[in-house]
Formats: sequence, C-alpha cells, structure tokens
Amino acid sequence: MERQELYEYMRRQRYGVLSSVSTDGTPQSALVGVAITPELDIVFDTLKTSRKYPNLLQDPRCSFVLGWHGEQTVQLEGVAEQPIGDELLRLQAIYFETWPDGAARAHWTGIVWLVVRTRWLRYSDYNFDPPRVWESKIGDQV
Repeated sequence: MERQELYEYMRRQRYGVLSSVSTDGTPQSALVGVAITPELDIVFDTLKTSRKYPNLLQDPRCSFVLGWHGEQTVQLEGVAEQPIGDELLRLQAIYFETWPDGAARAHWTGIVWLVVRTRWLRYSDYNFDPPRVWESKIGDQV
C-alpha cells in the first residue's frame, strides 16, 4: 500500500476508538472524533475532566482503531502528547479542517488537543481471501 493511499483512507475516517489505561491499570476505550496529519498521526480534542485525559498523562502509550466500513480497518499504536505553541496551532488547523465546529469549542473551559504520534500501524482489508494486510513501524518506509 502506498503512503498517500493509506493517508487518504485514514483521513476519510472521522471517528476512532482510543484505548488507554487508567491510573489503577484498568483498560478504557472511548469513541473520539479524529483528524489525521500527513505524518499519519491522530489529532483529537478532549476535556480535562474526561477519563482519557488523566490516563494519557500518566501513561501516554495508547492505541486506536479506525474504520470498519467495507471491512477495512487501521489499527495503530502510539504515544500521546499535548502539543503547545506553533505545533498546537498547526495541529488545530488540521483538526478544524476535518471538524469545522471544533473552533467553536476552543473557548470551552478545560478543553485540550492531543496528538497520538504513530509508532506502529496495520491496515487490513478483509474483502480478500486471504485478507490483505499491510504493517509498518515508525522508521519503516510508510
């Protein structure tokens, strides 16, 4: 699979399931609205009062599942960061392009933007027998 093809597939996915681990070790998942960067990272907003926010502060390792329509999906693992400065502005612009209403939430008390830096991903298409599976680690030719 070509990188551009993967990027376009991921960009069409507006929602993903984020999995993180609570401070007591309990696995937790949440459906979130996402935007995809050209680097194949995931940007989303959340409130500091959500469960995912303290989870990702104490252990930034997490995973996402995107898609399933047409029996195609992307699984990825990465590390969450709370961007600041120019990087925050760049990522917000990407997010607002996908979610124009996101700019209206910017004034909400306690809202933050997070980015999950992809370290591993797998694209699977189960429309084929056997399924077509493409996998990459960061540093591989994605």
